[in-house]
Amino acid sequence: MNIFENYLIKIKDLVERNSGSLNIKLPENFRGVTVETPPENFDFDLSCNIALVLGKKHKVNPIKLAENVRIVLKKEIKDFELIDIANPGFLNIKLNDEVLKKSILKISQLKKAYGSNNKKKSYNIEFVSANPTGPMHVGHCRGAVYGDVLSNLLKFNGNKVTKEYYVNDCGVQIANFTKSVFLRIKEIKLKEKFPNDPNLYPGDYIIDIAKKILNTDPNITLDNFKKIYDFLYQESLKHSMSLIKSDLNELGIKHDEFYYESNLSKSNLVSKTVELLEKKNFVVNGFLNPPKGEEIKNWKKIKRLIFKSTNFGDDSDRALQKNDGSWTYFANDLAYHAKKVSRNYDYLINILGADHTGYTKRIKAAVSALSDSKITLECKVCQLVKLYKDGKPFKMSKRSGDFISAKDLLKEVNKDSIRFMMLNRSNDVELDFDFDKVLEKSKDNPVFYVQYCYARINSLFRSLNLGLNDEIKFNDNFQPNIFEKKLLRKIFNWPKVVDTSSIKLEPHRIPFYLYDLSTLFHSYWSKGNEDENFKFIINGKVKNINTLGIIKLVAVVIENGMKILGVSLPKKM
Repeated sequence: MNIFENYLIKIKDLVERNSGSLNIKLPENFRGVTVETPPENFDFDLSCNIALVLGKKHKVNPIKLAENVRIVLKKEIKDFELIDIANPGFLNIKLNDEVLKKSILKISQLKKAYGSNNKKKSYNIEFVSANPTGPMHVGHCRGAVYGDVLSNLLKFNGNKVTKEYYVNDCGVQIANFTKSVFLRIKEIKLKEKFPNDPNLYPGDYIIDIAKKILNTDPNITLDNFKKIYDFLYQESLKHSMSLIKSDLNELGIKHDEFYYESNLSKSNLVSKTVELLEKKNFVVNGFLNPPKGEEIKNWKKIKRLIFKSTNFGDDSDRALQKNDGSWTYFANDLAYHAKKVSRNYDYLINILGADHTGYTKRIKAAVSALSDSKITLECKVCQLVKLYKDGKPFKMSKRSGDFISAKDLLKEVNKDSIRFMMLNRSNDVELDFDFDKVLEKSKDNPVFYVQYCYARINSLFRSLNLGLNDEIKFNDNFQPNIFEKKLLRKIFNWPKVVDTSSIKLEPHRIPFYLYDLSTLFHSYWSKGNEDENFKFIINGKVKNINTLGIIKLVAVVIENGMKILGVSLPKKM
C-alpha cells in the first residue's frame, strides 16, 4: 500500500483523459512526474509536480496549468479535501479524514507486510568474502552489515535473495597462512621460535588453530612441510572459516552459499570461460601497454590472453595470464562470475572493501560480456571505519595480529549497536564509530532512541491492559491533531522509503527514517507531559481510541524496519 504511487496513477490517468480540456498534448510518458511528501512547513499530505513538468514541455505557465488541473482533480477525486497551488506550480493536497481513517485500517490489516512493494526479482548478493587467513576485522563488519541489511531490505520488498560468500582458498596468501600454522605447530611441539617474516601471519589465532590441529593429530610429523601441506591446508582452512562464520553469527549474519575458489580449477571453469569469451571475440592473444607509473625497463612485453574490457567501459584491457602463463586473479574472478551469470539471477551485487574501488569497472565489464549485457552487476564499495572514544581515535587490543577483530568490537558494544551504527552513513563515505555515543541512553544514540520509542509504546498499551496485536476500533469522530497528522504522514511514507532504498541500494535510509519517526513520537509524548490536551491517558483510560490506533501503526513500522536492520526490539527498557 503506497498512497503516493496510488494517487500518482490516478492523477496521471485523469490528466490523460482530460488532456483536451486542459489544452495539452499528451507526452510519450510522464517521466519526472511525482507525488511526494511536501516540505514540513506546508500542512499538506501530498505534493504533485505534474503542472511543472507538463508546463515546461508545452511552454505553458505552470501556475495556470495547475489551476486547470486542480479543477479536474477536485471534480473527480473525492478523497481530496483541499488542493492548494504553491509556486512555481506545485499542487499541494490534503486528504480528508475519512481517507486517513481507511488508510490506517488498511495498514493495521497489512501489519508485517506494510511497506513491501512486492517486486519479485532475483538477486545474488556477494558480501564479506574476506580471505580465509584469519578472523574478520572491523573493516569487514561494515560490509557484512551493509550486505546483510541490503539482503533483508530486498527480501522485505518482495524479492528473492541469495546471500553468497566467495572463499579465496587459493594463491600465495593461503600458502603463507598454511605455512604460518605449520611453524606455530613446530613452535608448540618442538619449541622452535616462530620466525619474524612479514609474509607470515603472526596473530594469536594462528596458535589457536595450531593447537586444534594438534588435538586432532598429536603425532603429526613435521620433518617435511610439502608432505603434510594438503592436510594442513584443509585443516587450517576449516578452522579459519569456522572463525569467520562464528564472527558472522555473532553479528546476526548467515550466508546461503559459500563458493570456494578451488572449485574453479576442479571444474576447469577458467579455461571454459575464456574459451567462451574467445568465441565472442572478447578475448585475444596480444600485448598490453606497460602499467601506468611503472618504469619501462622493469616491464616485459609478453604475449598473453587479454580480455577486451575497454569494449564495456573499462579504462584498459585486462590480462588473463601472468608472465609464467598461469591465470591471473582476474581470470579466476571472471570464471566465478560466469558461474553466477549461469544461475540466471536478475541482478548481481558485489559488496567490496575500500581497497577494491579500482576493481569495479573490469568486473562489471566481465559480467556484461558474459551475459550479453542482459544482467546488471552493481558494485558497492564500503569505505573505512574509524573508531573513536572520548573524542580521540580508539585502539583496541590486536590479539589477531595487525588488525582489530570483529570479536574485539563485539566485546565493547552489542550486536544491535554495531548493526544500526554501521548504517549511520552512506556506504561510500568513511564512518566514524563513536563508542561513547553508542553506549549513551539519549537522543544522540539512534539505536537506543528507536528502541526506547517502541518500549514506550508497549508500556502505554500495557497500562491499558492491551497488546499491540489487539484490534482497535476507531470511533466516528476522527479528527487527528497536528502531532497525529505528522505521524501519519511519516507512516504513509514508509513504503516509499523501502522502495527508494531498494532501487538505490541504500539501506542507510532505513535507520534515518526510523529515527525521524521515533523523534516525532517522542515529541508527541513530551507534549502530553506539558499540555493535558495532548495526553494519551487520563485517569487510567485512553483519551481518544483513534490516537491509540495511530500509535499502534508507529509500532508496526518500527517492527518492520528493525527486522530489516536485524536489530532487536525490547518491550521494556
